[in-house]
Amino acid sequence: MRWIFADANGWIALNSKRDQLHDTAIKINKELLQNGHRYVTTNFVLDETYTGLLMKIGHFAAVDFGERIRIARTVQTIRITENIEKDAWELFKQYYDKDFSFTDCTSFIVMRQLNLLEAFTNDHHFEQMGFTVLLDTLSIEREHFENHQT
Repeated sequence: MRWIFADANGWIALNSKRDQLHDTAIKINKELLQNGHRYVTTNFVLDETYTGLLMKIGHFAAVDFGERIRIARTVQTIRITENIEKDAWELFKQYYDKDFSFTDCTSFIVMRQLNLLEAFTNDHHFEQMGFTVLLDTLSIEREHFENHQT
């Protein structure tokens, strides 16, 4: 079993039919789970996800996701500790030339601590930190283009 970090963008893409990456996220998620992969996420990422779903789809969707994620056997939620916050703050200060969110920085620290290399997201900030992004918009656009050639 291999663990993959799940970011808010990935969760939202999976749960919002309005999201441009929805179909791709569904496809990739299915492949990952069928191949025995599991997700790691954090309570900070879930906070972002609940808020994103609330704003994009509505309260019911946010609550529905929250209820499902709490019982999911394929997801481990890491609580951000004071030490992770401290390390994330140092990272946040260090990268003054980037627009990483503080939640991104907590995610990067968790990924480093768990030796995770891949993220279920399209957020290019993860790539900037050396991680592999599984919802790569360029390859998705290329695949879409190739599928619609005559």
